[in-house]
Amino acid sequence: MAIPIKEITVRHPCFSSGIPNNKGRIHLPVSPGCNIECQFCDRQINTTEQRPGVTAQIITPQQAVEIVRKSVAIIPEIEVIGIAGPGDTLVTPYALETFRLIDKEFPDLIKCMSTNGLLLADRADEVIGAGISTITVTVNDVYPKTLPNICGRVRYQDNIYEGEEAAALLISKQIAGIRRVSQAGIIVKVNTVFVPKINSNHIEEIAKTVKRAGASLYNIIPLIPVFPQQKKLQSDIPAVSCTEIDNARSRAEKYIQVFRHCHHCRADAIGVPGGKDYGEQIYQKRIANENTFSHG
Repeated sequence: MAIPIKEITVRHPCFSSGIPNNKGRIHLPVSPGCNIECQFCDRQINTTEQRPGVTAQIITPQQAVEIVRKSVAIIPEIEVIGIAGPGDTLVTPYALETFRLIDKEFPDLIKCMSTNGLLLADRADEVIGAGISTITVTVNDVYPKTLPNICGRVRYQDNIYEGEEAAALLISKQIAGIRRVSQAGIIVKVNTVFVPKINSNHIEEIAKTVKRAGASLYNIIPLIPVFPQQKKLQSDIPAVSCTEIDNARSRAEKYIQVFRHCHHCRADAIGVPGGKDYGEQIYQKRIANENTFSHG
């Protein structure tokens, strides 16, 4: 059953309006692979970096259920079970399997999934049937001519697409996916990585497009050039200033509600965003001494 958006904004720390709501979430790193090639992305297995795309290891859906049991027993603020990588959640079956298992045991917790959206329309019925209440889709541009500067390659149905062809396919699939799941009652947030000189002048058009498709919330994330992986982008792209991000959010807010207190969370983060990360405690050094599970 769909959860009303008013309840979502009270319980979900990444969908709340105004100030942070001090609610907690668990990120379960069950999704290793990806099907698009973003120029700023660098998925890593380590215990040190505090950013998306990083986890100490990949766990199984069965291990994920045990992690949820441990977490809710000691962290009463937990309201959300999220899967945000380190790869895309729909490339492999493990995220949806995890959500189905967790929904049986913890039906009252919010289930939240992040995806690049390429397979969202194709797998919408499975997503809807897995008990997922909120989805975050990363849409970095709506212009096929410029998106290849951010994402230039897509793998879809065993075929590789590049350049504008890849961009047009990705954009069309993202919009179709957002429309499909939002019509089913799932609350959709869209993330955009703000990249100066590439998509910085397209923020309003992105906001209008995803709002028309059914998104309820928009989150603009600044590109952080200090990450080594971002050397793939143009070397002359400057760091994003707070003023630039604030102006972009204000422009987008003319069309859609804007989320303004995002944190760069690991794919195995546990706790209240911005507060103590219980990952080390819950995962017991993130299960470093157990048999590491790898599924591609």
